[in-house]
Amino acid sequence: MTRTTTEEGTVQVLLVEDDERLARLTARYLQEHGIVVTVARTGTEGLTEASHHAYDVILLDLMLPGKDGLEVCRELRTRSDVPIIMVTARGEEIDRVIGLESGADDYLPKPYSSRELVARIRAQVRRARGHAGPSTQPIQAGRLQLDPRSLTATLDGKALALTSYEFTLLRALAERAGRVLSREQILDLVKGSADEVFDRSIDVHIFRLRQKLEEDPRNPKLLKTVRGAGYMLARGDEA
Repeated sequence: MTRTTTEEGTVQVLLVEDDERLARLTARYLQEHGIVVTVARTGTEGLTEASHHAYDVILLDLMLPGKDGLEVCRELRTRSDVPIIMVTARGEEIDRVIGLESGADDYLPKPYSSRELVARIRAQVRRARGHAGPSTQPIQAGRLQLDPRSLTATLDGKALALTSYEFTLLRALAERAGRVLSREQILDLVKGSADEVFDRSIDVHIFRLRQKLEEDPRNPKLLKTVRGAGYMLARGDEA
């Protein structure tokens, strides 16, 4: 997969949107803010485009002809950890949860502020490029080791397949292993400067992390729920 950027630092976005007018206006606004945009009209076209080029962020509409956004998101996640922002007119919490469970990193309901969209794109790019926090030193938390420079993590020496958001969440927990963090504290630590994430999204991301960390996700030993308080990543002597 070859990157199509022509200069270092350029942000490339794939916009998968079937509404021609909205796609045109969104692309124009993003381009005015220095973001290079490629538009795909269908889910199938978006998957093809994503397989041929490396994008920094994918903006994915939920309601698409043929393969809908959820299908596209699931397929993308089998082959890539590119940040995905789900964009849709459906704003109910259950729709957001389903989108995140399918592998999206963020969720933005229509109608949305163009400035907020730009800010969320930049927040995802910062995470993916390793600028989510000031420290780049390896982090050890029991059997877990995280490398902020490469955004990679291992458990018992085996690589974990994490999205950029999952890495940021795990990093926040690992840096505070043994401490209980409330949902509000976790949101403050991982959301970036412009995201407006809702509490339920943390539960979804924790669920997804457990699928990758735990031998039995229903009986977690590493990433624990402290009823009425929040979540805690166990230290080495607790796992």
